[in-house]
Amino acid sequence: MKKANRATLIGYYRTMVVIRRFEEAVEQLFARGVIRGTTHPSSGQEAVAVGSCAALGKNDYITSTHRGHGHFIARGADPRRIMAELFGKSSGYSHGRGGSQIMADFRLGFLGSNGITGSGLAIATGAGLAMKLQGRRSVVLCFFGDGAASQGTFHESLNMASLWKLPVIYLCENNLYAMSSPVAETVSVPHIAQRAEAYGMKGVIVDGNDVLAVRDAVAQSCFRARNGNGPELIECKTYRLSGHSRGDPRIYRTREEEALWHQRDPILRFRTWLIDNGFLDKAEAKKIESGAARIVASAVRFARTSSDPDPDAMCRGLFA
Repeated sequence: MKKANRATLIGYYRTMVVIRRFEEAVEQLFARGVIRGTTHPSSGQEAVAVGSCAALGKNDYITSTHRGHGHFIARGADPRRIMAELFGKSSGYSHGRGGSQIMADFRLGFLGSNGITGSGLAIATGAGLAMKLQGRRSVVLCFFGDGAASQGTFHESLNMASLWKLPVIYLCENNLYAMSSPVAETVSVPHIAQRAEAYGMKGVIVDGNDVLAVRDAVAQSCFRARNGNGPELIECKTYRLSGHSRGDPRIYRTREEEALWHQRDPILRFRTWLIDNGFLDKAEAKKIESGAARIVASAVRFARTSSDPDPDAMCRGLFA
């Protein structure tokens, strides 16, 4: 049992490092003009993605956000195909037509990332209704940010899900800023999870930089949702170490604040915990980190050498 547990824990660490290296590579590629458009890195929020996805079953579903690379990788997506999508190549998850914010893989239960703030809330609620009508025990995990918590879709979705006792876990990644707006200036209560009470559902506050705390909180909420107790709202307190998107100079926050949160880096924190508790040694940690770098380098090579989309196929699969 200890051996299995050790393998699982090291797997969490490996996935967190892959996400971080992937996001770092993407930022560098954008800065060099190798890939175009925009991107929203999730560096610093890896514990939320990995911990949440670790609590899900294979028949569960996810809706993501504009900051969705980490969620997708944590759910089991191929980093090569994500990178290829960013390069606009036919081997990407949207065949080069969606880019960073529009990717999905229904086989993984990943219903898609989305560039519209808060849109995943309504999609998750609809998916939750489908699960209930079909009599399935699947749950839907809905990622959204603190900015989306002030959208109308947030209130409409939570109200409807509570009325119908839908199996949806609404998970807020509160990274303290909606673009450049501090959450304290846009939300009238100290904690977004407090809003759950207004909709008759349970609200949970979690340290979003602790991968095990996130996993356990989501697992408990999923258990209750599967057994007919309806939706729950989880607020994960975290921080994005990069800017909101590429080119963000981060003038709205101090370097002192950033330095404080770098000390709380979820990857370094989990690495220390694994070593202190005998699950990992420094040499093995270094191998994992080198392996993650190789995975990302392979993804970049795959994207560079993949073919461009066929112009004749550009209108396939589009609905308007």
